[in-house]
Amino acid sequence: MENFSVIIIPSLAMGLLARLYMIRIDHRQYPSYPQGLISHLTLGVIAAALGSVALPALLSKEFGAVTFLALAAQQFRDVRNMERQSLDNIEPTELVPRGTAYIEDIAKAFEARNYMVIITSLVTSIFIYLVQWRKGAALVQVLIGILAGIFTMILLKKMLKRQTIAEIAEVKAGKIHFEGPLLMVNDTAIMNIGLKSARKIYEENGIAIEIIPKDANANATLANIGQRQAIQHNVTVHLGIRKDVDEPEFTPIARRNPHNGNIVMAIVPAEKDMDLLIAAVKGTPVLETAKRKPLSSRLRS
Repeated sequence: MENFSVIIIPSLAMGLLARLYMIRIDHRQYPSYPQGLISHLTLGVIAAALGSVALPALLSKEFGAVTFLALAAQQFRDVRNMERQSLDNIEPTELVPRGTAYIEDIAKAFEARNYMVIITSLVTSIFIYLVQWRKGAALVQVLIGILAGIFTMILLKKMLKRQTIAEIAEVKAGKIHFEGPLLMVNDTAIMNIGLKSARKIYEENGIAIEIIPKDANANATLANIGQRQAIQHNVTVHLGIRKDVDEPEFTPIARRNPHNGNIVMAIVPAEKDMDLLIAAVKGTPVLETAKRKPLSSRLRS
């Protein structure tokens, strides 16, 4: 049997590098550190190993090893279920929940990243082999394979990059006022605030925004309840929130103006910062499950 170490080792390294390139611990603290980080890196090593040995297995006519990839793909589908279950389990502990749509979006992203690792390792191994087939030196083979792997991981990450609210809508400051007990932002009613003390807190410490969709596609996307729930959660992660479990009147609610499709939201944050609020809304990802494109529809008679 041929010695495939020149193919397998660089491909394995590139696959692991691709996983490191795609993982990050940010303000959301997800995946958690260090347990969640170790879990995802371990899965990244397994995915990289699968991608790096696929070509050598084919070249050695070990077709049984190739069919093992199908079984591995099933295991990575289980990664989505694992992430979904983990986030579902902690959802009741959130003062402002992520929502099922946001959870599903996160779970699918982690599954897709493992496939990206496999593809990066596989592409690296293929280029190393092609150069070897043309009688190239070992160093040249590895360098070309690494360059191909780097190009692949950058391309895949760019392809899977999600839109943000900033790309589909304008976000500007809103004005909080009351019409009787009704909390209003600009001309849209948010909720009924019965306690005068709560209304006073909103007037003194509350801030609000209005999200204006750029077109009909954005209008339909922002109408999705799951997308609005993701915005509410993302805002509270950045600014904090002045509420406890028994204070539902301080839960931020993103309401839609039915006349123009604009979204308004008021919040009493722990950190009163309008610029940070606008940045948090703009940075919220557009969920795959919430995307709508009515302008692209082609109706046939």
